[in-house]
Amino acid sequence: MTDSASPQFEDQGGTATMDPPTIARWLTSKIMSRMASLPAQDKRRAKAERKRMRRGERHRIDYFHQVDDAYSHLAVQLLGPLVERYDVDLRCHVVGQLRDRNFPEPDLLGPLGRYDAGLVAPHYGLDFPQPVVTPDADAIALAERILVAVDAKDFAEVAAALGNAIYSGDREALDALASRHEPASADEARRAIEAGNAVRDKLGHYIGGSFHCSPEWYWGPDRFYHLEDRLVEFGAARNESAPRICPRPAIENGPLRDDGSLVLDFYPSLRSPYTSIIFDETVALAREVGVHLEMKPVLPMVMRGVPVTQRKGAYIMRDTAREARTLGIDWGPFYDPIGDPVRNAYSLYPWAREQGKGTEFLASFLQRAWFEGVNTNNDRGMQQVVEAAGLDWNEARGHVGDAAWVDEVEANRLEMYGFGSWGVPSYRLRTATGETLLAVWGQDRLWLVAREIQRWLAERAG
Repeated sequence: MTDSASPQFEDQGGTATMDPPTIARWLTSKIMSRMASLPAQDKRRAKAERKRMRRGERHRIDYFHQVDDAYSHLAVQLLGPLVERYDVDLRCHVVGQLRDRNFPEPDLLGPLGRYDAGLVAPHYGLDFPQPVVTPDADAIALAERILVAVDAKDFAEVAAALGNAIYSGDREALDALASRHEPASADEARRAIEAGNAVRDKLGHYIGGSFHCSPEWYWGPDRFYHLEDRLVEFGAARNESAPRICPRPAIENGPLRDDGSLVLDFYPSLRSPYTSIIFDETVALAREVGVHLEMKPVLPMVMRGVPVTQRKGAYIMRDTAREARTLGIDWGPFYDPIGDPVRNAYSLYPWAREQGKGTEFLASFLQRAWFEGVNTNNDRGMQQVVEAAGLDWNEARGHVGDAAWVDEVEANRLEMYGFGSWGVPSYRLRTATGETLLAVWGQDRLWLVAREIQRWLAERAG
């Protein structure tokens, strides 16, 4: 759900301090494009399947549960249906929150996760306590001690019950669970969580609430449908015609149309792969429903000092390709526009907007950089971007390097942080008078934005 970075572009602290050399940018883009491509992913998946079959093993799924992670509370509710519907071996691990470069804003992540989980849970047919409370440290520690000690057959049920207790602030329910399931000692819990973290690290990931089916990762209910598709494809479904447990809601633009009462603030980044696959869908939604779209670009995370690791970057690229396939989009090859390409494009954006082509210009840049592999770090590439947007390159050249964009882009970032988001793309749906109706982070929340627009319009119509 965020921007990504390549390791060559980071210093030892993980922050981009300079633009990558041309050769490094080209080589890394080539390698990452190939690694993230769907043919490469399908090849890796098929190789793992052949290996599994040679060994005569069933499909194995490792699930990683983090007690104080709201998305884990949603994901654990899928475990029971998973083993009923699919012929799989399930192994559950308790993990902890890593406070490292994979989590640049840990203090924001918890509140955002609880808010977001509450929004999406009903649409996935899942439960999340409302109103939700911030779990206290003692409750989390006790829940971890209980969960690491339960039998595997009881894991899903107890984990869900623990989540309900800590997210609703129900200490009596938590103590009742402790009386029925003898907690491990604090040292035993610590060792079990360290072991879970080590397994997750060895398998190549960093997030709680995630499923691993070699060689791929599937995060929470939002990516569970990818896992189901894979299990059906390779014959693990007990009934192939049965409906999916947790399908991704479709982006539905109708039937009601707005008359100017709603504004959709859209916070994209030109270096965000997730932005690249949802930009056109966002513009189309606003146009078809009649909502006024306010474009509010921000700097990429790594260009504003937010570190992104190689592991996280690789996952994001592969995940973007999967998500693009779901949208019916042929994504890649790409040429990483980190650094000057983004700065130069943003310097042209105010001018392009004055020409009535601001949105077209951003769309053109994303298309060239992320779908066609155009090098936007030279005049030839930027000329393609400008002219494909219907703008004049000779005039544009005089605006490259203008500084008017800097304050505007920073103001957009601060707006995002104001409603609890720090990543892109983000959305804020509000009334024309300024009342916020919905604020969410991620390309995988456009379906929720579309549903909220229709809900609000229906309520307004009476």
